[in-house]
Amino acid sequence: MTNLFRNTLMVAGAASFMVAAPAAAKIETGSAVPAMTVVDSNGTTHNLSDFAGSTVVLEWTNHDCPYVMKHYNTSYDGGNMQNLQKAAATDGVIWLSVISSAPGKQGYVTGEEANALTAKRDAAPAAVILDPEGVKGKTFSAKTTPHMYIINADRTLVYQGAIDDNPSANPDTIKGAKNYVTAALDAVKAGQNVAIGETTPYGCSVKYGS
Repeated sequence: MTNLFRNTLMVAGAASFMVAAPAAAKIETGSAVPAMTVVDSNGTTHNLSDFAGSTVVLEWTNHDCPYVMKHYNTSYDGGNMQNLQKAAATDGVIWLSVISSAPGKQGYVTGEEANALTAKRDAAPAAVILDPEGVKGKTFSAKTTPHMYIINADRTLVYQGAIDDNPSANPDTIKGAKNYVTAALDAVKAGQNVAIGETTPYGCSVKYGS
């Protein structure tokens, strides 16, 4: 693992509430995820194929989105998303936060701004991926922030959808909610099939340029 993926980086945001329609994903749950090039907030280029052999989490994010804010709210035990990221890193999971907001759209940030947000919130993704043209977001059919994807060590997409089962922007609803990401990661770690492989994501619409 490179030094980049030992570092903590991150960002989030968006606005109008949206419950995305299920299915219609260009990459279906249970299918192989193609190799694709990504660029992080430090300008370093990587390929998803580099992470073969490791579980990868993709978290679509927009720091101005109230539904993202819900999960980064540090008043809730230091932040739900931060805790998930740190627990995943402990298990060797590569957590990539992806920003697909286009320039001029809500949630757009430069690499420097992304890194500053990561530090400010004590977030802990392996890297923040910048996708201002929306290419990666559209490849995965990412519709909301947050929108979560889990890829296993064989590069198979085993989960996509909501972070949990409570589509509210209120941080108080985190407690007691069923966390789909945690459940899926636990199953992958145990070598078991993911019981719920796809759910309807909730949050703000991804702010694509077109």
